[in-house]
Amino acid sequence: MASGTDGTIQHGGNLARARLQFSQAPEPWIDLSTGINPYSYPHSAVPANAFSRLPEPALAERLKSLAAQAYGAPSAAHVVAAPGTQILLPMIAALPKVQARAAVLSPTYAEHARAARLAGYDVTETEDFGGLSAADLAVVVNPNNPTGRTTFRGDLLALAAHMRSKGGLLVVDEAFQDVSETESVADAVADGALLVLRSFGKFYGMAGVRLGFAIAGADVAARLDGQLGPWSVSGPALHVALEALADRDWRQAMQQTLQRQAARLDAVLEDCAVPVVGGTSLFRYVRHERATELHAALGEAGILVRRFEERQDFLRLGLPGDHEWDRLEAALRAIKL
Repeated sequence: MASGTDGTIQHGGNLARARLQFSQAPEPWIDLSTGINPYSYPHSAVPANAFSRLPEPALAERLKSLAAQAYGAPSAAHVVAAPGTQILLPMIAALPKVQARAAVLSPTYAEHARAARLAGYDVTETEDFGGLSAADLAVVVNPNNPTGRTTFRGDLLALAAHMRSKGGLLVVDEAFQDVSETESVADAVADGALLVLRSFGKFYGMAGVRLGFAIAGADVAARLDGQLGPWSVSGPALHVALEALADRDWRQAMQQTLQRQAARLDAVLEDCAVPVVGGTSLFRYVRHERATELHAALGEAGILVRRFEERQDFLRLGLPGDHEWDRLEAALRAIKL
């Protein structure tokens, strides 16, 4: 992933940067540079006291119970709720008894490697799953962002057992598990040496509420909870998530909707000779020898997609909203590759 001049990592979703780069692009921008559901969960109105009062502890406990049910955790005692999974990464990096070597199955979300480096690990980014076993901290994003690569449950559980034998830790980031056909390993965290991350905002189309979960052994969950302290989830986030996680019908219907929309995007890209090589139903991963030109042409049309400095033949495209399809299709068909 590309880094800024201050060492921070450049991610998708930065429309201010896009406006500087493509100053003549038409407004409004269509932001396809993230893997966030364009169909946000239709929650009820957030009451005023969700903003004016401290969140009630009972609501936070109820959220953990609902998350345990939704994500397959053994119980609420194994769930940690946080203002996004990002804030948990440095805490998680400090968990293994030995903090010397970290390995991240790559290419993937770059913040995992960055957090491990900041914690003092010697970090290896590898495409070889077998290479993770030598590490004290191993990280697998499953399904992977941005490639869509999946790792079998049995392989993950075997790696977790190996980590358990030597005091290490396997972190499985299941941020896109809601739209995956792979099996979660959240039910196995009680055995130890395994921690699962789940993102709320991506599938529910509400990244701005900043809510994520760690699922781990009860002792590890209690340690992380203690580090976060009280009121780690805001009142508005609690209101939204309590409704959303309990709504199984919406969840099932949305999974089907996203599959249809991803197939529609595949067809549009195929018609424009842009081959899809991976992804999930929330984003598509494409490869083209002129990907840099494609990114620039779409940018000039006011459509932002994700490019990768270190993999310049690849792009990631999120799903457009219903009112954005015509503009995307027109822009793609106008590009001569």
